[in-house]
Amino acid sequence: MPTGYRISDQHALHFVTFTIVEWIDVFTRQIYRDIVLDSLRYCQANKGLHVHAWVIMSNHVHAILSTPETELSDVIRDLKGHTSKAIVKAVQQETESRREWMLARFIVNAISTARNDQFKVWTHDNHPLQLQSFTIKQRVEYIHQNPVRAGWVDQPRDYRYSSARDYQDEPGLLKVDRVW
Repeated sequence: MPTGYRISDQHALHFVTFTIVEWIDVFTRQIYRDIVLDSLRYCQANKGLHVHAWVIMSNHVHAILSTPETELSDVIRDLKGHTSKAIVKAVQQETESRREWMLARFIVNAISTARNDQFKVWTHDNHPLQLQSFTIKQRVEYIHQNPVRAGWVDQPRDYRYSSARDYQDEPGLLKVDRVW
């Protein structure tokens, strides 16, 4: 169900949020975080995706993304589609104490859509916000402060699953095209 958020300039910097249905804490397990990271790396290498900042929280991902030569909407669609399938497959195959419950929630959410998907992992919307030069730094800091606000770390760079280290000139888990 569209909410009015649209990517009008497909090549501009956008702040996006990918949220797991019902705010299920999928990313408390490393295997699911790694699926997102591997998918982002693939999109960087093969689809022209530029990742400028990112964080993986327990049930959502914030990122600043751009695609100078391809359609950002298409890359996001493909990224979410691939990660949905990979997460469901991992839930089915790995040791997962919440397996039945998670799959049941993904099925219920798929039934409520008009698509023929068996499982729905991500919510439909990404809430893309096109960034202006005066809002970029604010959004990067918002992204990096998420684990601090959650009480997981005292300093942003201490959280492994974000680009905060990259902005401190330390190596992170993902190639980042810093915006300043």
